[in-house]
Amino acid sequence: MTAPENPGIPSEKDFGNGDIASNTHSHDSQPSYLQHYGPLARVNTTESRVPAFGGEMQPGLYPPPQHRKFANAAPLGLCGFGLTTFILGCINMGTRDITKPNIIVGPAFAYGGLVQLLSGMWEMAIGNTFGATALSSYGGFWIAIAITFTPGGFEIMSSLEKADHGSPEMFYDSFGLFIFGWFIFTTICLSCTFRSTVVFFSLFFTVDIALLLLGIGYLCRVGGEPNHKVLKAGGLFALVGAFLAFYCGWAGMADNSNSFWVPPVFHFPWSEKGRASRQKASESPA
Repeated sequence: MTAPENPGIPSEKDFGNGDIASNTHSHDSQPSYLQHYGPLARVNTTESRVPAFGGEMQPGLYPPPQHRKFANAAPLGLCGFGLTTFILGCINMGTRDITKPNIIVGPAFAYGGLVQLLSGMWEMAIGNTFGATALSSYGGFWIAIAITFTPGGFEIMSSLEKADHGSPEMFYDSFGLFIFGWFIFTTICLSCTFRSTVVFFSLFFTVDIALLLLGIGYLCRVGGEPNHKVLKAGGLFALVGAFLAFYCGWAGMADNSNSFWVPPVFHFPWSEKGRASRQKASESPA
């Protein structure tokens, strides 16, 4: 015996992540909670679920925010990550001949660190395990970066140089291993995004490659110094990742109540939304 449909939640045919051909998410004639929380959704077994959406830091099907008491905290964390990553990417690229990373300390403590950590805690409050883990962890990452590079504050660099008889190589090795640890964590996050959206997957992919290259740059040195060509390549991937983070944050904020144009969402063909789109296309008359 099939359970009756919940009258408060639209059935699968009432949902749609926009036009199937264009992958945009139109909100016409949709309930208000669909209009304000991005692309939604389909039914999974007997419980309503909505497709993956980077603007909500959701890599898979998740419950629609029908009675949400809090705002969507994911765009805040994504923008914090994007801005701080943008600055670090520019430094690693050698933009305007900047060689010292001191300017990253402020944003890494405040926006990329504390603010992103808080957004992760709010994601935990609404039950988003992936968003809470990713945003809180990267908030901690940026705070750790700020602590490491605070001039004269924690003496991490000077202590390691002193232990290595004045050579910076022990710091380079330690920092390279630190970066590799975050490469492993990002790879784990990346593995959870294969069924999400193209932009959301690309965000974690570019950040993953950036961390890999930065770790290699510090560990595989040239003449006792970090490999600047590899660091520059890592900075390029970091810049791309920063813009993708901004895009996901924008997609989480924009809807037809505040914007004339809503960022398109591109689902993978093998995702739940992609399969639903193919099924709908095959059932449509020729």
